[in-house]
Amino acid sequence: MKLRTEICDLLGIEVPIVLAGMGGASHPELVAAVSNAGGLGILGAAICSPDELRDWIRRTRALTDKPFGVDTLLPLSVRRGATLKAAAASGPTPRERLPEYQAFAREFMEREGLTEAPPGDERRGFSKELFHQQMEVVIEEAVPVYASGLGDPGPWMERLHANGTRVMSVVGAVRHARKVAASGVDVIVAQGHDAGGHNSPIGTMALIPQVVDAAGDIPVLGAGGISDGRGVAAVLMLGARGAWVGSAFLATFEANIGEYQKKAIVEATEEGTTITRSVTGKPARYIRSKWTEAFARAGLEPLPMPWQGAVSGPVMAAAHAQERADISPGFAGQGIGMIHELRPAAQVLADLTRGAEATLATATANLG
Repeated sequence: MKLRTEICDLLGIEVPIVLAGMGGASHPELVAAVSNAGGLGILGAAICSPDELRDWIRRTRALTDKPFGVDTLLPLSVRRGATLKAAAASGPTPRERLPEYQAFAREFMEREGLTEAPPGDERRGFSKELFHQQMEVVIEEAVPVYASGLGDPGPWMERLHANGTRVMSVVGAVRHARKVAASGVDVIVAQGHDAGGHNSPIGTMALIPQVVDAAGDIPVLGAGGISDGRGVAAVLMLGARGAWVGSAFLATFEANIGEYQKKAIVEATEEGTTITRSVTGKPARYIRSKWTEAFARAGLEPLPMPWQGAVSGPVMAAAHAQERADISPGFAGQGIGMIHELRPAAQVLADLTRGAEATLATATANLG
């Protein structure tokens, strides 16, 4: 059974499997490897400066003549949790609360023996200005595909489509799917609660078919906890036309994360992740760590994005510099319990494809 859907023709790819745009991890080498193998590689550019993003796009073009994409965040247009707004209206502002949280972070670093990271290792803070600058680069470089990892790309849609850019949007609720559909996106990614990083409060199995129904003629990619071919087959059976896969590609030689973080993924089980706002300020699935646990025990209400990043950034940078997997293991989905070794990205894509084809063929035979 050949794994091919209309998403392949729409995006110019061979198999309907798309590399999730994981911030920092999905860099040119990984993206090109996935695209060259027949899938669609997506640059995870959320933390890139405009100049760095332009360099990544050009490096990717030098490594592949296949289609690829860029993923950035546009979170100001999609907010989860009215409680954050209510808290800000009734109490101190995030700016006023920041010193208290930074003091907590410094105490944590001292307790864990972390020293301040060298200049250049700190994480870049999110801001509305950064998001807009990144979008200008995406448009100027006329990338084949753009994906908004959070938010609605509607304000840029006309310029993106004028360049021939296909536009995707990652959503975690039916109402978000309807919003981006009205903006004219070409593909909707339904990413459920099982996914690593920023995700939905709704489980993957429940979310995908409801987004498919709401999307109408717009094809949907299913995402959240997909680590082998059975997951790819499952999202197709739920009505998606392809799969958006992240964590499985973190455990590859090409992934741009620390070797200690790859080891943490390989050694983790399905119980090894947690939903936390302690890293970015928005709910995200992260491998359990001393930082996520300490923040939860402290009873601190995480600051909204981008303020929480100013708290966690120095901690994560210091932990990364010292290769502390117990503090900075990284974002990952619940499917990491199925990942047992590091592999080339092309092999991961091939295994996902073969596994999906075999699963679908077996299901068809059993039904017959």
